[in-house]
Amino acid sequence: MLLRELVARVPAPGRLEEIWLRPARGTAAVGVAEAVAMDNRGLQGDRSAAGRGGGRRQVTLIQAEHLPVLAALLGRPALPASLLRRNLVVSGLNLLAARSPLPAVPLRLWLGDEVELEITGPCEPCSRMEEALGPGGYAAMRGHGGVTARVLRGGRLRVGDAVRCVVADAAAP
Repeated sequence: MLLRELVARVPAPGRLEEIWLRPARGTAAVGVAEAVAMDNRGLQGDRSAAGRGGGRRQVTLIQAEHLPVLAALLGRPALPASLLRRNLVVSGLNLLAARSPLPAVPLRLWLGDEVELEITGPCEPCSRMEEALGPGGYAAMRGHGGVTARVLRGGRLRVGDAVRCVVADAAAP
């Protein structure tokens, strides 16, 4: 099988588990049941969507499966996603695999039936993780910080929505 075929082959859709908005710098993240993704801006009500928009870090995503790993690395029984300041928590889908290594096979994430995202890169931890998670928080997050994305097609997204990884040429759902 060719690499271009393997890249486009994702076993099953994932699920949107949590949505978090960061209203302003330095404030606590707020959990919501639904949000509106705005074309080329981010999530309405999130600080990343304010101002000029258009950057590579409009929305941040993390895999739910990484939360227990991070908790273990930090010596905690559990770790709430709100401390990590990522917008979307997704389960059942390898987010790193949603960014194609081949320019000829661009991949996109569809959340529900309306929202299309392009993964733009890894979401590296910031120094605030030491404050939020305690000593070693920054180091624990390295490699487990999730990904950043750009909103290609906005719309409403809800906790429980399917999250599908598709080849960009595939038609909208």
